Amino acid sequence: MTRYCFTSRVRPDRLDEYRRAHAAVWPDMLEALRDSGWRNYSLYLSQDGLLVGHFESEDYPAAQEAMAATEVNGRWQAAMSEFFVDSGNPDEGFVLLEEVFHLEDQLAAAGLSTTPTGD
Repeated sequence: MTRYCFTSRVRPDRLDEYRRAHAAVWPDMLEALRDSGWRNYSLYLSQDGLLVGHFESEDYPAAQEAMAATEVNGRWQAAMSEFFVDSGNPDEGFVLLEEVFHLEDQLAAAGLSTTPTGD
């Protein structure tokens, strides 16, 4: 499983609406994400509209292609497009970031336990 992180930009005047939309994502969208191979998916939003997403996938291009093929994704992207600074399909505008540190990977590489040792 590979970890991915991306950024995008939500319009600052639409932050509250964006938060509300993501407080109760449509059940068929949740199922489509799950069934398309998106795992451990989270979104983080700053007060200036910076959106940071993190997820895991066995194959990101395949997961994105599988989502694009679903009917619900088209409806969801159309509904979400008004919230983003850049026009177009929001999930095609991700800027993927390079992972430069992961604690558990480095603990394992150093032969150290990932479980806290206590006091």
